Formats: sequence, C-alpha cells, structure tokens
Amino acid sequence: MKSRLEFEKIEPAAARAVWELEKYVRSCGLDKPLLELIKIRASQINGCAFCIDMHTKDARQAGETEQRIYALNAWAETPFFTPPERAALALTEAVTLIAEDGVPDEIYDEVSNHFAPEQIVKLLTAIATINVWNRLSIATQIVPGSYQVKTKSVA
Repeated sequence: MKSRLEFEKIEPAAARAVWELEKYVRSCGLDKPLLELIKIRASQINGCAFCIDMHTKDARQAGETEQRIYALNAWAETPFFTPPERAALALTEAVTLIAEDGVPDEIYDEVSNHFAPEQIVKLLTAIATINVWNRLSIATQIVPGSYQVKTKSVA
C-alpha cells in the first residue's frame, strides 16, 4: 500500500492551516481522553484507518482503557461512558453525519446539559477538525501503522 501524495510537502500553506486548527484543539482545554474518543469515533464513522490507528495509540497514552476503546463503536449500548462523554459522542456522530439529519435538537439539548457554550464551540471545532483530517487522509491514502506516539522528553 502506498500513499497517493504527501499534501504537507506539496502545499505547505494548506497543511499549516489545518495544523493551526489542530493546535487550537489540542490546547483548548477539553479533556485529552475525551478529545481522543471524539477523534476515534469520527474516524470510525469515516473509515479512516490511519486516524483510527493514530488516535487509539494516543488514547492509550492519555490513559484510556482498552475496554472503552474496543467498545467505542457501540458506545450507546454500553455502560462504559459518562453522561457528558455520551453527549459528546452523540454530537460527534451527528456532526460527522450532518448530511443525514443535521444535528437534532435532542442531541444539542443533551450536550447543552453537560457543556457550557464555550465548551460546545470547542467540541464542534474538535469534531470539524478530525473530519478534515479524515478526509485528507482518506483522499491521499495515508498508510496506517507507521504512527508512533510521541513521548515527552525528560529535561
């Protein structure tokens, strides 16, 4: 399997723009394990093998359990996720599949029960950003398996 192209090398300005979104998402203050769950779930829906590989590795490093990672594809049928996580995952699915039904009021209302408006904006930005990455990765056929978790250096 071979990637079609390396968009970051071909058009660095476009890559920098997406990385700026990612930089914001990583530093916006949302819980790191929740961000990884969002990224994995959107990537599952979109069928992005590279991003699933990357974010399951990052989720483990952030302390996520194997049980929850394995059950994420069926999160609504498990007791493993908290009410705020369930609301965020429902929002992730609705936004990722937005052409089907939009974001139903009941999902938005549930998210509003657990997150302040500023946090909802952060959630939406995180969901939109992983969807951008998924589309770029799938379109360019980035090969999964090579991603390695970056360890923090000890100074």
